[in-house]
Amino acid sequence: MIERDQMQRSKNDVWVGLFVLIGAVAILFLALHSANLLTLNFQKTYAVTAKFDNVGGLKPKAAVKSAGVVVGRVDNIVFDDKSFQAKVTLALENRYTFPKDSSLKILTSGLLGDQYLGIEAGADDHNLVAGDVISSTQSAVVLENLISQFLYSKAAEPATPAASDANR
Repeated sequence: MIERDQMQRSKNDVWVGLFVLIGAVAILFLALHSANLLTLNFQKTYAVTAKFDNVGGLKPKAAVKSAGVVVGRVDNIVFDDKSFQAKVTLALENRYTFPKDSSLKILTSGLLGDQYLGIEAGADDHNLVAGDVISSTQSAVVLENLISQFLYSKAAEPATPAASDANR
């Protein structure tokens, strides 16, 4: 009787352990997926590059979207010491084609959200192919730069007359 209870308890321990392990793997998967560190995409891609003056907080694996639809991912970001710009390599899905004169913008999802690339289709008759360079790019808007420009413009304005001068 005691052996049967121990065997039953041992069997229950294995099942509980298995469910805990599956739950831990599921939580890990969701955490990596929500942080954009894990993307399961089995679509074939082609690589194109673009240069930006400032990529802001853009990171590898960031989404490339067109009309709100994810059409690819940022593959790599490196600094080009000849042009002093950031060189971004994109992996666009083969099922999506864009004209050669398409443009890229670094955009932000939400007020303080992650940055992603937005691609706007051009009107060229020829489409982008692997190895092409997108020349029309718009860098990230850096909040600190906007604030400093605003403060600098306010400091450069002439001082307004004091209230006591207006009463004279």
